[in-house]
Amino acid sequence: MRLSFGTWVAVAVLATAYAAHLLTSFERPPVTVVQRGFRGTAMEVIYNPRVLEVQAYLHRAPEASEPADAEGDRAKDVYQNVQVLGDLSVAQFGRLMQSITEWVSPEVLDEAGNPVPAAGNFQRGCNYCHNPENYAEDSVYTKVVARRMLQMTKHINEHWQSHVGNGAAGEGAGVTCYTCHRGNPVPSQVWAQVPTQDQRRGRGFAQDAASQNLASPVVGLSSLPYDIFTPYFENAADIRVAGNDPLQVNNRHSIKQTEWTLGLMAHFADSLNVNCTFCHNTRAFFDWQQSSPQRVNAWHGIRMIRDVNANYIDPLKPVFPANRLGPNGDPLKVNCATCHQGAHKPLYGANMLRDHPELNLVSATPAPSVEARQ
Repeated sequence: MRLSFGTWVAVAVLATAYAAHLLTSFERPPVTVVQRGFRGTAMEVIYNPRVLEVQAYLHRAPEASEPADAEGDRAKDVYQNVQVLGDLSVAQFGRLMQSITEWVSPEVLDEAGNPVPAAGNFQRGCNYCHNPENYAEDSVYTKVVARRMLQMTKHINEHWQSHVGNGAAGEGAGVTCYTCHRGNPVPSQVWAQVPTQDQRRGRGFAQDAASQNLASPVVGLSSLPYDIFTPYFENAADIRVAGNDPLQVNNRHSIKQTEWTLGLMAHFADSLNVNCTFCHNTRAFFDWQQSSPQRVNAWHGIRMIRDVNANYIDPLKPVFPANRLGPNGDPLKVNCATCHQGAHKPLYGANMLRDHPELNLVSATPAPSVEARQ
């Protein structure tokens, strides 16, 4: 059978496209390989220096301002409605407010150094959280949210040192507002519940898509389940690959559940820019005794994320306006990428907490609950 000229052209185009796909599916050398275990166990983490170079600006910690005098009047005695940072001196309070402004919503300046007018109702600088006519009042919703986020930051640094450390030398860097925000009013890596299956695709031959088979960047554009955050980072679903007992009645540790777990593992790898051997030993993926310390650290991190989402972010739903909620009406929440953003340690381990120890302890006076403010 002889093929027409048009058919040959189509075959050539498809072959070229396939070859291009193959060439772009692999990273060209050189790559950096870091040995993390005994030789012969394939315990290696592979880094692409070109990717690291591009991402370097994102993980550069801002320079800290000069420490403020701890002596003098307390902020709560000078200013009104200071509920979380009132025990700081006025100088310390002012320094931290300036730092938070730069971390979360810095003013945008033109070439002449003048502030660029905000678009619509969006504000920058102090006015992002404060009413310029009365800094003490809580009429701007972002001030209410910021207060709760300060409490969350202190809570993480005090109660989740098992994951973030405490800011001391060699013991982790803790977290600050900049860890997540990086100069953005809303962190660039957040999530909300995805629309239901019926909203995302029509009901055709496959009546149940099993919450998967739709390409999602969350799971590396694979066919794995696309809403991995709700069961693992909002709820407390089992993270399993297989059960220990064969033919067990009502055994939920199935292949289907394994696919959910693999989707979560893809998120870990992408968020930290690492591969499986960062946490697991290739000779026995399941065995905790043969895993790296990072696996234990990740175990604590999962539970820290659940704590933060359940107790600090979800309760703020009545405070957020509709345009700050997800498609299902829930607030934007955190996952591994919120802090890590492609680095095995946020900001490559830069210790900003050492320069801002006021974020390291929980205030003795808790802020009023969301319900109490309604």
